[in-house]
Amino acid sequence: MIIGILKEVKDSEKRVALSPVATAELVNAGHEVLIEHNAGLEVGYSNANYQETGAKIVQDAQALFAKAELIVKVKEPQPEEIEQFRAGQILFSYLHLAAEEKLTKSLLKKNIIAIAYETVTDQANNLVLLKPMSEVAGRIAAQVGALTLQNNNSGKGILLGGVTGVPAANVLILGGGIVGANAAEVASGMGANVVILDKSLKRIEELNNRFGLNIRSYYSNKQLLAHYVQNADLIIGAVLVAGAKAPKIVSRELIKTMSPGSVIVDVAIDQGGCFATSKATTHSNPTYMVDGVVHYCVTNMPAAVAKTAAQALENAIMPYILQLANLGYKNAFKLDAGFLSGLNIYKDKITIAAVAEQFNLPYVNSANLF
Repeated sequence: MIIGILKEVKDSEKRVALSPVATAELVNAGHEVLIEHNAGLEVGYSNANYQETGAKIVQDAQALFAKAELIVKVKEPQPEEIEQFRAGQILFSYLHLAAEEKLTKSLLKKNIIAIAYETVTDQANNLVLLKPMSEVAGRIAAQVGALTLQNNNSGKGILLGGVTGVPAANVLILGGGIVGANAAEVASGMGANVVILDKSLKRIEELNNRFGLNIRSYYSNKQLLAHYVQNADLIIGAVLVAGAKAPKIVSRELIKTMSPGSVIVDVAIDQGGCFATSKATTHSNPTYMVDGVVHYCVTNMPAAVAKTAAQALENAIMPYILQLANLGYKNAFKLDAGFLSGLNIYKDKITIAAVAEQFNLPYVNSANLF
């Protein structure tokens, strides 16, 4: 199979889907790998590094799209990339379609096979390809929250861990999954007072066993939510409904109860955000104010630590790329139902029910396609 690795073009996106080590594995397995010029330069991989593995450098995206059968990316295709897809090409990338109606409809028109990292599952139904970026995003959320609380970033001027004789910041985390747990671990490690609210008693028990008394985890209800939002210096939104748009957990009215200079970091923004006031931002212009509260809603947070994030992503996706390349997508899907759950668009059909429902478009069960 001819596999193409693009240079990412989303704002401040410096990650690359595969390293020279991974491309060597694909070449040794008998596949042709095309790398767009300088695709890995931002994370330390030169064109020469890739060429040494047997990969071929192409000068631009147009040349890559013209030849590749499988396009492997980090982030969802941007408009200038969508135009270049050919019918029947396979796309393997993060997509987050439930929050992207225009992207969804554009991909449907291209008649491609679009597989999303974030809906692939393992045998235990874990979102195995979302996990590494969730870990990264959770840790970044705590770090960036601490920075945004500084006066020079329009925050209220609170040090997350406080100092001797001065209280630490209050951090509220909405959702106790992988993002939330990683955010809690970092925030608590910096000395903050951390509370997690979640709707799963099983998960709350797991969090309590993991963190003990250092981090408090509670079952979320309206009364507790209102109390902790009002008293929070930093809120991290870590709510996920797999494949679907994120629910709006915190209303505009609740946000108005927060003190001026408080900070919201919405990690769920890829799926539309879990705050009523959330709107997508970029690394170039990451924050905005609503009712005196600083909002950080960058849709590709892990790009801030591109080298770490790229390595973590590669470790997770590489076995699936080999399956696709060695077997073809139809046989790969037949052998692995969890991989089939990653299929979001099959030519002109949506295969994720939540996405079809979100945009009032026809849905086809992928289990009936192969």
